[in-house]
Amino acid sequence: PPWQLQPGCLLPDGQRMMSVAAMVANFSKPTAGQPSLLRHDEVKTYFHEFGHVMHQICAQTRFARFSGTNVETDFVEVPSQMLENWVWERDTLKRISKHYKDGRLIPDDLLEKLITSRLANIGLLTLRQIVLSKVDQSLHTKSFADSAKEYAKHCEEILGISPTPGTNMPATFGHLAGGYDGQYYGYLWSEVFSMDIFCSCFKKEGIMNPKVGMKYRDIILKPGGSMDGMEMLQRFLGREPNERAFLLSKGLSMP
Repeated sequence: PPWQLQPGCLLPDGQRMMSVAAMVANFSKPTAGQPSLLRHDEVKTYFHEFGHVMHQICAQTRFARFSGTNVETDFVEVPSQMLENWVWERDTLKRISKHYKDGRLIPDDLLEKLITSRLANIGLLTLRQIVLSKVDQSLHTKSFADSAKEYAKHCEEILGISPTPGTNMPATFGHLAGGYDGQYYGYLWSEVFSMDIFCSCFKKEGIMNPKVGMKYRDIILKPGGSMDGMEMLQRFLGREPNERAFLLSKGLSMP
């Protein structure tokens, strides 16, 4: 995850204290015979967490309280999930990857299969996020609850699949009490907004378009938490955000 080592803000003398952030992650380690080679899901994680880092270091707020990722919890995952989109783009993948021995690029047919795999099990994975969101809110709105039973109940109702007997998945669910606390739904909520931003602007005008990138930096990243997330979205999009791009990203057809 990203760590904010120093928030950005204006000092009493009018000088700006720059934000400092670090990203700490567990990736595939090098071996005696080869360097550290990242799997695609690790690259996606890297981009996700780097999206948080960019949010932290690009914000320019007056007060430290609103620096970087100090935004609404159900908006904080917008910059991180937005940046994930680049690891599913052919141009990006060709820029950042090659064979570690001879420098060969990934063949086009393999790239196409990788990009297509984005929709593999997408329905199941999305429903799982809904299950975790429901479990999170259930446990935080009851004075007492059996976490294993709550998880089993939602799995059976939403996924139609029972958990492995004798297990208690919520015992390993760090987000339950790691800062989200009833707001894990923010991942899916934020994804609606991040997909709207990416598809309506970057995908349309170029994923490496510097003008769009600067607009995103100025309107979404720069204010930090000094503006409401919805206000920033409306300014960036020029309209109310909608779920169309999100639904299309899940393989659903739209009229």
